[in-house]
Amino acid sequence: MTFQDAIAKPRALAADGRVRAWALLTAALVFAMVMVGGATRLTESGLSITEWKPVTGVVPPLSVADWRAEFARYKEIPQFAKMNADMTLEGFKTIYWWEWSHRLLARVLGAVFVLPALAFWVTGRLRGALGARIALATALLALEPIVGWWMVASGLSERTEVAQDRLALHLLIAAAVFATLIYAAVGMTERMTRPGARRFVTVAHVFVGLVFVQLGLGALVAGLRAGLIYNTWPLMDGRWIPTGLFALRPAIRSALDDVTTVQFDHRMIAYAVVAFALAQAFAARSFGGGMARRAWVLAGAALLQAALGIVTLVWIAPLPVALLHQAFALILFGLAAAHASATRQEA
Repeated sequence: MTFQDAIAKPRALAADGRVRAWALLTAALVFAMVMVGGATRLTESGLSITEWKPVTGVVPPLSVADWRAEFARYKEIPQFAKMNADMTLEGFKTIYWWEWSHRLLARVLGAVFVLPALAFWVTGRLRGALGARIALATALLALEPIVGWWMVASGLSERTEVAQDRLALHLLIAAAVFATLIYAAVGMTERMTRPGARRFVTVAHVFVGLVFVQLGLGALVAGLRAGLIYNTWPLMDGRWIPTGLFALRPAIRSALDDVTTVQFDHRMIAYAVVAFALAQAFAARSFGGGMARRAWVLAGAALLQAALGIVTLVWIAPLPVALLHQAFALILFGLAAAHASATRQEA
């Protein structure tokens, strides 16, 4: 090794460490944004700001006149007339601050992501597979505010809430950014090939996809308020398979619009997630090492998430428990992405 190489390698490692820390910091901000977004949805606050002002919207109302003007705009949408006709200005401020905080956090996230990303691109730190993953996260982040406003717009004219399919898409894009950044960060570790690891790569990635589907179903449940009915477990309305499944035509409408079908699908995929995680853990047991430890952590997380889901359902979705259930869903997804990336490194 030359003297120049001896200097260059520590510098490269330090630079990689900065990229990894930036990716994980951004992922943490995405997590926070999803949680504030979840609280915004569960408190019916998402329609309190009826205009999309990407730049000037960062400034909240500063005077009584500003607040009254903002409240007047809210009074023009169906949600106020049908659900909140007795709302006071002080009550409006409560829901306004939830939505404003969600949008502010999105702006902070954008700045934290974009500025370092440009610096890392210019200095050549984002190349190859890492560059492709960061490019994917960039595209998804650019799409997210557009879908977010498209979602809000669905509740401003005829509906009293946002369309649940748009809500699910909005959440899934954020979740995809979160997982992509974690996947990229974990993938920056030095490759440590282990014999036999290759057969676990596909399994680990399929599990990521399964949890991703479950996240989308959870968003549909929240969007339709489907967690406020059939509040028993394991039976739904006293039956293993409730009546009225897929009653709408075409069938895809039931999967998106029918509360019975959506809750049933969410339950079934939850069982599949737990079964898959346990099977993966038992399969990895003979492999040992980090592979087995990660698989068992995932199995434990899946079981805990299922238990939180049951509690949320039986207790009829109190806000703190519902938010904890959402938080742990994203944690499970992040752990699954980290496991898939680490397994790929070992294959």
